[in-house]
Amino acid sequence: MNPTSSRHQVTIEADPTVPIIHITRDFDATPAQLMRAHTDPELFARWVGPDGMETTIVEWEATTGGRWRYVASRDGEDYGFHGSFHEVGEDRIVQTFTFDGVPDGVALETLWFEDLGGGRTRLHAQSLVDSFEGRDQWMASGMETGVEQGYAKLDAFVAEL
Repeated sequence: MNPTSSRHQVTIEADPTVPIIHITRDFDATPAQLMRAHTDPELFARWVGPDGMETTIVEWEATTGGRWRYVASRDGEDYGFHGSFHEVGEDRIVQTFTFDGVPDGVALETLWFEDLGGGRTRLHAQSLVDSFEGRDQWMASGMETGVEQGYAKLDAFVAEL
């Protein structure tokens, strides 16, 4: 299977009333499998980001009050990201997210996993940024490619979990 193709489509939408980005994507996986893929650092590094990037986990404490940091690399360029886990529940994660290249830009992200039955789950994610301008910069950054390709990679191995 080509890791960049998938039968499931991701929806990425900018909220018109608040500076939030909404992401929705279905998976042929249970909420527990998706939760594990988002909280286990070795699994997370396997799927996050666009094709061709290598992710190195620097720090990872996926518990309420914990923090995380990873570096994504390609062609000699490094891109660092960090944040704090505000809440890690059974089927929900609330965390902050900062790209090192924009150190003043902190997003509050909430992810939750909706059980659709039959081993299927709908992932919901929202990222609240500090301004509409910041949100629009994220939307124009090419994030869609990274999200789509990352979730396609997750599709490829989630059945192993």
